[in-house]
Amino acid sequence: MDTLPANIPGLVWAYSFPAGSGKAVRLQNSAFPAELLSGEGFYWLHLNLADARVPALLDTLDGLSEDAKAALTTRDTHAAITVDEQMLFGTLIDCQREFDQDTADLGWLHFAISDRFIITTRLQPLRSLERARAMIEKNSAKFSRPVDLFELLVIEFQRTLIAVVMELTEELNLIEDFVYDNVSRDERRRLAPARRTIVRLHRHLRNVLTLMRRASASDEDEMPFGFEDIAGRLTSRLEAVDHDIYALQERARLLHEEIDSKQSSETNRHLYILSLMTAFLLPPTLVTGFFGMNTTNLPFAEGASGTAYAGALIVASVLLAWWLLKRVNIL
Repeated sequence: MDTLPANIPGLVWAYSFPAGSGKAVRLQNSAFPAELLSGEGFYWLHLNLADARVPALLDTLDGLSEDAKAALTTRDTHAAITVDEQMLFGTLIDCQREFDQDTADLGWLHFAISDRFIITTRLQPLRSLERARAMIEKNSAKFSRPVDLFELLVIEFQRTLIAVVMELTEELNLIEDFVYDNVSRDERRRLAPARRTIVRLHRHLRNVLTLMRRASASDEDEMPFGFEDIAGRLTSRLEAVDHDIYALQERARLLHEEIDSKQSSETNRHLYILSLMTAFLLPPTLVTGFFGMNTTNLPFAEGASGTAYAGALIVASVLLAWWLLKRVNIL
């Protein structure tokens, strides 16, 4: 591992792909920007936008239009794919990764592609990007064009989405077991983060699919060579994942409705019990209220058996309330 300070501002990694071999050669941290363009072939430069010197570096690189530079340094949080003058640039979504674990939090990958380079930038480490880099390090595939690397990035993003879908499916399975169990338990707080992740993934993925179709329909003179075929393959892959995410969204919605239904049933049951208690206690309340009035000549006020008679009236009133509720089929 190269631990020397990088001469290229914001450098995360850089690879050179000599013409004819298709194999990647990683540039050391001591490399200068001029070495990226040396020889035939193309290069992949990956930068960290946390370094404030990155915009100035991009101004020194040949072949980048002003729109492409803006796409590489933007802080927008929505997908974008633009085809212009045989260049492809924009923003893709990805899932973030921490030092010790992968997450389902969304991150943003900014890219610019021509026949001589692929330049990517990001703020947070991204799962698919790291998987693509690991594959290149293994030299398990050959890349003859920059758009081939773009295809690899999107394929790895699709695989990341599949992993996230499996994680969310397992989470919904656990929630579902509790929801349909006999023991009442409110799982809305646990379901809410899963639903939020599913909705965000579905929304952004639909946007990416729309942009991919629009880019593939551009004039052939505008798009990089081979992108049309690649866009068709990637669209098919992402549509399959989008179908799975949509199915998860529907399942999460049904679970939410089922939880609300159980909570409503539980609330209705409590109100039913409370109503019965009110119906049973109302007649005794009237009896005790009558004997508690500050008036003269109350019944049973004189004699030793007044309390017993009053208690008997209370019991009789409760029995009468029970009989009436039974008669009208409330009990």
